[in-house]
Amino acid sequence: MDKFAVRRRSAVSGPARVTHASTRAAVLDLVRAAGMISRVGLVNATGLTGGTISTVVRGLIDEGLVAETGHAESTGGKRRVMLQLNHFARYAVGVHLDDARITYVLTNLGGAVVARISRAGAGADEPSAVVARVAREVDAVIDSVGVERGRILGLGLVAARPSEHREFGRALERATGLPVVLDNDATAAAIGEHWSGGVGATSTFAALFMGTGVGAGVVLGGATYRGPSGHTGEIGHTCLDIDGPWCRCGARGCLEVLAGPAAVVEQARADRALSRAAGLVGGRTRAATPVAADFAAISRAARQGNTRAVALLERSARYFAAAARTLANVLDLEVLVLTGPSFAIAGSVYLPVLRAELDSAFIARDAHPISVRLSPSAASAPAIGAAAIVLQSELVPRRQGLRLPDDLAAEEPPVFGQLVR
Repeated sequence: MDKFAVRRRSAVSGPARVTHASTRAAVLDLVRAAGMISRVGLVNATGLTGGTISTVVRGLIDEGLVAETGHAESTGGKRRVMLQLNHFARYAVGVHLDDARITYVLTNLGGAVVARISRAGAGADEPSAVVARVAREVDAVIDSVGVERGRILGLGLVAARPSEHREFGRALERATGLPVVLDNDATAAAIGEHWSGGVGATSTFAALFMGTGVGAGVVLGGATYRGPSGHTGEIGHTCLDIDGPWCRCGARGCLEVLAGPAAVVEQARADRALSRAAGLVGGRTRAATPVAADFAAISRAARQGNTRAVALLERSARYFAAAARTLANVLDLEVLVLTGPSFAIAGSVYLPVLRAELDSAFIARDAHPISVRLSPSAASAPAIGAAAIVLQSELVPRRQGLRLPDDLAAEEPPVFGQLVR
């Protein structure tokens, strides 16, 4: 059994141990964020003593998490030894459960994706069969790059309604032998954008997520905000028409029921010319054809220049723009990232509409602009974020104390396995 496995299974005991774990995580995250930094640089950044930094750094080197890599240029005295994160010391698995697809990623300690696969959604399969299948596919992702199992920190599992997947998470933990962390897919998408470099050092941003459903992940002051129940960012249930159709949430005129993927598909089916052009066979039920597949077909028709498809998606985009403007005004956002599988397909239609709305109607536009961009990793951002949530257990302090740049761990997701040291 390697040193990491022993350490991972040990329990945190006593205030001193907690303080050490927080300090260790703070130093490790600063090394990650800096790319390369000296021990003196860590002292200056943290305010900790040189002795404390030396002790923590030595422990990180012994664990293989940090490596000494060359020297800084001389400033007249002894050249400083530079430290760098060992990106391949540990790994994390991220799994995104969506009605249409299950996406898997394996990331290294720095958050870079080293393996990625996407498979068809679970459909109406029995939960036990889905657990067994997901466990096999997780094994396949890990085996594809030959990573030792002892180097896997854990597995992040994200879905639209994580509270409905707690038993699934526990079963998956037993099937894989990995600690499982469960979270919301929109929140994970925001974390994924941060870890994949999509938003730079921005401290206040939102990830507007569109998969089969609609949501938003929110980062305020550099910290992920989940709220007391983990339901922050339910932008899909923003009321845009008080006399509109009933939504499954119990309200009328929500964004999701007016303009989400299912609404777009329903509207396309009502247009016989568009339905034929997009290849939506009349009479097919939602169960036979997933919403995501039909939404993708409509999006392809729009990219091919079908004016009816373009008009339908632009109408949806105007609703999204109104909801996004409200979100930006309430939170005073600096950046809004469009992400998720459906934006990966249709983002080229939605992006200009949202940009135009926020350029002209964002309340704080005279004080600062808001950048609206399409994620370069929109299809897999939730899975990347799922893995990043696991990485945060290693890299980011769990308690108040040192203030780090882009600290995304102020609120912790539910953890089934023992991820704390």
